[in-house]
Amino acid sequence: MEKPSFNNHFLAEHAALLGDSYNRLLGKPLINGICGSQEFAEALFHAPFAVVSHDTADDPVFNYANAQALTLFEMNWEEFTRTPSRLSAEPVNRQERSRLLKKVAEQDYIDHYQGVRISSTGARFMIENAVVWNLIDQYGNYKGQAACFGDWRFL
Repeated sequence: MEKPSFNNHFLAEHAALLGDSYNRLLGKPLINGICGSQEFAEALFHAPFAVVSHDTADDPVFNYANAQALTLFEMNWEEFTRTPSRLSAEPVNRQERSRLLKKVAEQDYIDHYQGVRISSTGARFMIENAVVWNLIDQYGNYKGQAACFGDWRFL
């Protein structure tokens, strides 16, 4: 999958999955006031908050990051979308992260999550008030999990 851009409509299909699942589960839009699919996808990619998602593999791999998330994790698109999502947490925090994802799988979403994450260069940052939710397509099929957060601080 190539990086979201004007040429690929900012991955409108995946962005729609992110937005539709969020809206269905939380009862509110991920981004207010956006109608068109490409317009939504572009707004999501350039949003001032971080959005990431991973696939359904046994060891899930990231399959989306908006520009803010790429900046925080200090990776380009190619690096990020090859990274197992467990590596976004330090080894000491991975068990807690695993419990979180299991809870999300059971409850469909959690909000007000906080936890320490690590960038590719080792910079540590605390994310706060994050929402983590299941990605469910229009047919009810599980497609992975996503997270968004606008509050973080470097440690």
